[in-house]
Amino acid sequence: MAEEASAEKRPFEIDVALDRIREAVRRWPKAAMFQLADEGFDTPFEQLIACLLSVRTYDEVSLVAARRLFSVARTPDALAALTPDEIERQIGDVTFHERKAPQIKAIATRVRDELGGELPCDGEVMQSFAGIGPKCAHLALGVACGVPTISVDIHVHRVTNRWGYVRTKTPEQTMAALEQKLPEQYWIAINALLVPFGKHICTGVRPHCSTCPVLEMCQQVGVTSYR
Repeated sequence: MAEEASAEKRPFEIDVALDRIREAVRRWPKAAMFQLADEGFDTPFEQLIACLLSVRTYDEVSLVAARRLFSVARTPDALAALTPDEIERQIGDVTFHERKAPQIKAIATRVRDELGGELPCDGEVMQSFAGIGPKCAHLALGVACGVPTISVDIHVHRVTNRWGYVRTKTPEQTMAALEQKLPEQYWIAINALLVPFGKHICTGVRPHCSTCPVLEMCQQVGVTSYR
């Protein structure tokens, strides 16, 4: 179905595609880290902790947990003063909460004791913490620091490959491919736009191709049925 239609597609124009997607996703909630930033949780430390909570957890759950945790303690000093059990009680609904609680404690303690109480806008430092990979480090750098970085989650990986914009097997490969191809002006925005787009239109199973704003450019790679 999609393969037969691919020959008729117009060339993919990323500027046009992202402009259309920006309009299409206005009605849905923002991606979690961008929503938290709008609510004032916009320091590198808060963004990194919130992203750690979001790993393997739905935004709807991790957002509530992040707000709950930050209502109790939101600075490195305050979080370092809590025990892992006290942290876990605030984040018990997120996936792997029993592992994330001591990781949060360890991050807060290192920031307090080794970094002067403030997490710098430094990706290497961020990825030196247990539980923090490129996705969360890049989100914190992008959202909190304004540093052009690409954060690739399952939505960004799936959507850009479905478009045929990149052809990769893993999120890590997608990040590297996008760094070579995607204009830098979209490096932060790609996550903000494709998370809600991937949740509500370009879904993992039976995407809503019939109402997709970029259908005439999308190669629909791997799509066997759609709505």
